Amino acid sequence: MSYFVQKVTKSEHKRCNRFLNMVEYYSKTIIKRKLDKLMSKIVVVGANHAGTFSINTILDNYGDQNEVVVFDQNSNISFLGCGMALWIGNQISGSDGLFYANKEGLESKGAKVYMNSPVESIDFDGKTVTALVDGKEHVESYDKLILATGSQPILPPIDGAEIKEGSRTFEATLENLQFVKLFQNAQEVIDKLNDKSQDIKRVAVVGAGYIGVELAEAFQRHGKEVILIDVVDTCLAGYYDRDFTDRMAKNMEYHGIQLAFGETVKAVEGETKVERIVTDKNAYDVDMVVLAVGFRPNTALGAGKLETFRNGAYLVNKKQETSVKDVYAVGDCATVYDNALDDVNYIALASNAVRSGIVGGHNVGGGDVESNGVQGSNGISIYGLNMVSTGLTEEKAKRFGFNPAVVESTDLQKAAFMEDENDDVTIKIVYDKDTRKVLGAQMVSRMDISMGIHMFSLAIQEHVTIDKLALTDLFFLPHFNKPYNYITMAALTAEK
Repeated sequence: MSYFVQKVTKSEHKRCNRFLNMVEYYSKTIIKRKLDKLMSKIVVVGANHAGTFSINTILDNYGDQNEVVVFDQNSNISFLGCGMALWIGNQISGSDGLFYANKEGLESKGAKVYMNSPVESIDFDGKTVTALVDGKEHVESYDKLILATGSQPILPPIDGAEIKEGSRTFEATLENLQFVKLFQNAQEVIDKLNDKSQDIKRVAVVGAGYIGVELAEAFQRHGKEVILIDVVDTCLAGYYDRDFTDRMAKNMEYHGIQLAFGETVKAVEGETKVERIVTDKNAYDVDMVVLAVGFRPNTALGAGKLETFRNGAYLVNKKQETSVKDVYAVGDCATVYDNALDDVNYIALASNAVRSGIVGGHNVGGGDVESNGVQGSNGISIYGLNMVSTGLTEEKAKRFGFNPAVVESTDLQKAAFMEDENDDVTIKIVYDKDTRKVLGAQMVSRMDISMGIHMFSLAIQEHVTIDKLALTDLFFLPHFNKPYNYITMAALTAEK
């Protein structure tokens, strides 16, 4: 034979196995240590819309790479506040459908969630969060931090309007003075309206923005006399130009809502409960006052450490990164990039919160995603009158230094021979005379025009000109629109 076969002894075989086992053990140990080093501990403060979407984005896409710990001071998460007025106005049967996530669902994906656990402070240098958990101080370290602390109701300087000290649910010191932010706030209002011993007949709503207008309708639908008060001499100021807001004001008056525009609230009076509301011009006897004057970013935890916008919101870039490394901010506590302005802005909308949560979740989890920016697209439907807008109004465009021009058109939604369910649509397009770029759009109709505003939102995002918009390929079918629909016709009338 040209080669030899060497027999392996039993002892050599054992030594060989021991060596292989040792190699396997150390290989697994090294791999585990490397994985542990790659694993990040992510703490999320706040678990409503932006927080919830950040958490789900991390767990769904990078769950095996990260440990996620969540703190929220509330007892529930994901409450859709936009349904609050529908609930109060008996337009939906109850609140069950106003939640889309819960603690159990997040924990089933691997997160550790602490509810009813307010964060008291954050050590950004030491990377620790201190919270109250079951009434005891709890310190949690983090590698990366997401701030999703949202916003808080604005409390104007009104005599008699105070929040109970230490209240985290915005409970007022005067009975039947109500704030509207949380599920608990809506539940309390509904309980009082349904309590015959309360005998609530007349309600004053302070603030004629989106929430105030929706609540005015809701209380009227609930059979109450309603007075809507605002310091501005119109409603929905900032979202629409005056000709549009006047139309909504007339719509509310037609349905019996008393409008007290151009009045500043000075006091809410009553011995133990609300009896009247006093403005600089009048006094109104009421049984309930609802303050809906707007919201401010809730950013106390980062005070003095994180850079902020002029209104106190955390300044973030398009990846939701704050001025401190490994700290991200999402939702109503943070700024957005406004494509209409080509600059940073603050626009508190649930849709913006959701998108920022997704972007922040990806970047914290291990991805690399940038926001497309926003246009502030929004809509409202009151007694069947539908209004939608995006971008800048003519008034805002002037204020921000643009040279705006406006084209406006009113036409039927569908072909004229379509006799059923065919109503007028009024559209206003705002564009810049110098660059020809579309800056904003507003639409109003009794028809469902909601999808049309999305095209304008994209046009602003992509810096489309009014001339290009006029020749955009839009389909025609009599059931839906006209051959030259109101969008095309309005754009075609723009001055050259």
